Amino acid sequence: MTLRIVRLGEPRDPQEGIRIGTVRRPPRGVRKERYALDDWFDVWFPDLAPSAKLMAMGKAAVTEAEWKSFVRAFKAEMNVPTARRSLDLLAALSHGIDLSVGCENESRCHRSVLRELLKNRGASLR
Repeated sequence: MTLRIVRLGEPRDPQEGIRIGTVRRPPRGVRKERYALDDWFDVWFPDLAPSAKLMAMGKAAVTEAEWKSFVRAFKAEMNVPTARRSLDLLAALSHGIDLSVGCENESRCHRSVLRELLKNRGASLR
């Protein structure tokens, strides 16, 4: 069993399992009943998304220093008890079921940070 980081809206791998959308806002112009059908996500879970202010900071990051500043700030947001428990839950679930966390561009996306945080919690990653 594994946890994958996937691109939201792209076709699913048959072994992918439940797709969790860790985005601050659901996709624009997509009706709720189409989220899973159109390969966005099965469950919307914004609890593991950056705050709106931090999301703007991440999107505006151009230099490596700006990106690193975003990463530090996001890790601080993910260090609150609710976020830590959510990360622990996903890490534990990754050992018993297949699941995935949605992403658009992992190299410049908060999901790349989630991958690291989940790995540090012992998640079974693919």
